[in-house]
Amino acid sequence: MFDATSPPTASEERPETPTPVEPPLLHLSGVSKHFGGLPAVDNLSVAVRRGEVLGIIGPNGAGKSTLVNLIGGALAPTAGTVLYQGQDISRLPAHRRAWLGIARTFQVTQPFAGLDIRDNVLVGALFGQQRLRRAAAMRVADDVLERVGLAHKAALKGDQLTTADRKRLELARALATNPRLLLLDEVMAGLTPTEITQAVALIREINHTGVTVVVIEHIMRAITGVSDRILVMHHGRKIADDEPDRVLSDPHVIEAYLGERYAKQRQAQRTGPKAPTDPAAEPLISGPHTQAEQEGGAPPP
Repeated sequence: MFDATSPPTASEERPETPTPVEPPLLHLSGVSKHFGGLPAVDNLSVAVRRGEVLGIIGPNGAGKSTLVNLIGGALAPTAGTVLYQGQDISRLPAHRRAWLGIARTFQVTQPFAGLDIRDNVLVGALFGQQRLRRAAAMRVADDVLERVGLAHKAALKGDQLTTADRKRLELARALATNPRLLLLDEVMAGLTPTEITQAVALIREINHTGVTVVVIEHIMRAITGVSDRILVMHHGRKIADDEPDRVLSDPHVIEAYLGERYAKQRQAQRTGPKAPTDPAAEPLISGPHTQAEQEGGAPPP
């Protein structure tokens, strides 16, 4: 007979209720995009967890920017589905996605040349998911400019900025929309090593506020310094998706993108007496990219 004062036996114990797994913020399932019959993205599936930083790397022409365009709404998929917070947004226009909390930067910076920097960012604040009135949007614009280090240049016109400041403006305008998901398309291309380190710190700071980040980058010191996970694309397909250390030692990734020289440099630094902890100390990428890009300069045309 069961004694209420005695502990239950193993057979009487209630099974533990499994902790529910939180659904991903973003889920692409079997997504393809064809141009003239040629696949730029080919049957790609990937999930992005809330609060993570997903890095995307791959050779030029691998389909990385096309993938961002499919998430941001500049393009619609030829096949497959794009789910955001469980909602199918595959055919939703870009401005509707912005209202849902998806913001992006562009690889080629596109400031409103005739507007000053403050008004450039104000556009993002007015257009974002909060639908702010002008006074509130102005406060958001000023806060964001301070955050990205452009407050002292707020009165300059969009076409008066350096390459580095244009990158900051792209980021500021996206942040002003108050995104839940931030898509960054090579925001560090053209920056100096010092500016790259600053950009990595800023992206980390943004992520720590709860913003999920997807970042495309060729500069390995940056992508390894900021990413929780790295997706590698080649010919529109996913060839790796894992933690940075595992991805960067994957033979398929080395063959398709990194090259043996990079792998040997990285291995030598990792096994040396002082393994690098700063992303600026990572070895430079080799293989299909020029020395200018390796050093943080602009990629070849």
